[in-house]
Amino acid sequence: MHASARVLVEIFIRTASIYLVILIGVRLSGKREVGQMTPFDLTLLLLLSNAVQNAMTGPDTSLWGGVVAACTLLLMNYLVAELSGANRRFRRFVQGSPTLLIHDGQLLPAHLAREHLTVDEVERALREHGIASVKDVSLAVLEVDGSISALKYDDIAPGRQPHPRLRFLQKHQ
Repeated sequence: MHASARVLVEIFIRTASIYLVILIGVRLSGKREVGQMTPFDLTLLLLLSNAVQNAMTGPDTSLWGGVVAACTLLLMNYLVAELSGANRRFRRFVQGSPTLLIHDGQLLPAHLAREHLTVDEVERALREHGIASVKDVSLAVLEVDGSISALKYDDIAPGRQPHPRLRFLQKHQ
């Protein structure tokens, strides 16, 4: 194999490895929407991108090295999205699962702690939904995309069976 081709293959392998490490790290760090990023989250993201740049391309700062790294990142992202769409277990690993935050007007502090959410953040999300108090909430869920969805008691008709997903969430308190 020609030396320059070997370097490009090495960049591909390095970039794919860094992509997987960052994907796992982001997944383990919790769920947040991009709009909900704190200054700390943004700082971490910027520093991570700078820190891994050299790990992906090594000493190669050529145009082709950058093209291979960029194409590898795009390819890895495409493959993860395709595999997530086709395999439920992999999707759950990559995206996580919804987390119940409020049930029957009661905050679930252990769930908030596990997701690194504060009561203030949950209350802010409730206000965005037009809900004044935690006591008015039948169910609030931190979705896999980082958004918080909430249902007031009025949103669930009396005698109506809840959505099957709600039963799943209630079982996993």
